[in-house]
Amino acid sequence: MLDSPSSLLAGIGAEIAAGHLIPFLGPDVLTLEAEPPVPVGARALATALAAKVGVPGRIKQNLWHSAQYIETHKHRMTLDKLMAGFFQAVPEPNSLHRWLAGLPRLPLVVDTWYDGAMKAAFEAVGRDNWGIVQGCSKARRLDGGVWSRAVTPDGATVPDGVAEGWRTVLYKPHGAAQPTGDVLVSDSDYVEVLTDIDIGTPIPQVVKDRRAGRGFVFLGCRFYDQILRTFARQIAKHSGGPRYAVVPKDLTRNELKFLEIEGISPITMPLAEAVALMSAAGPNRPPPPLGEDNPWPT
Repeated sequence: MLDSPSSLLAGIGAEIAAGHLIPFLGPDVLTLEAEPPVPVGARALATALAAKVGVPGRIKQNLWHSAQYIETHKHRMTLDKLMAGFFQAVPEPNSLHRWLAGLPRLPLVVDTWYDGAMKAAFEAVGRDNWGIVQGCSKARRLDGGVWSRAVTPDGATVPDGVAEGWRTVLYKPHGAAQPTGDVLVSDSDYVEVLTDIDIGTPIPQVVKDRRAGRGFVFLGCRFYDQILRTFARQIAKHSGGPRYAVVPKDLTRNELKFLEIEGISPITMPLAEAVALMSAAGPNRPPPPLGEDNPWPT
């Protein structure tokens, strides 16, 4: 007999708390409790960009094409300033952010939007021994072949090896408005990443290590665009499973197909209800011993 959604989500919450399932956050988590002060989702951000700069109608609903148009015709500096302005405000961390930030065994959080809410949650609960690993735009790569950088909460870049010792890593694959302001958003930012992502080169080693033997829980994510699907697929690639996604009822055919192909079990439920069920649970078993499947410090 299959578990009910309520008992399933309680178990998922316990596994997240124990460090066995990795939360994968999409922009819709920002709408959990209040209207956020930043654009939510690729389509909303594309609309916001088009309102600032005249973008051809045929691409104004596509974030990456719109950003590339602005970068090409108005300079990269203009695009960076627009993005900094859109995400200058930090959304108030909601119940999901606060719950995750308070879990001492959480090895990794994947946060795919540009905002600083998850970072603010870690700081608000007084967590130490954590840091950020974020994707680097082509415009700001430190040198050839650098796809990401490890950053302390105050914005200092540190050697990648330092991140291996952090108890919790906040992974921002598309970059982050805080603390560095370096983001991937235009087609030119993604072209090299997407060329190499199938062989895993752009995925940081610390992320590869911490996903080993673990599963993923997708929260507030949509997969209506190929870039969104590609990043989700490659970040979760070679993880141990299982995989779950809390989803709305209006998934597209492409989204449903993606979930099926990637072995992601959909849980159709309002996100707020799912978060309440997950966060009420505590860890139900200790983390596995250190070793190949558990390479991070406890």
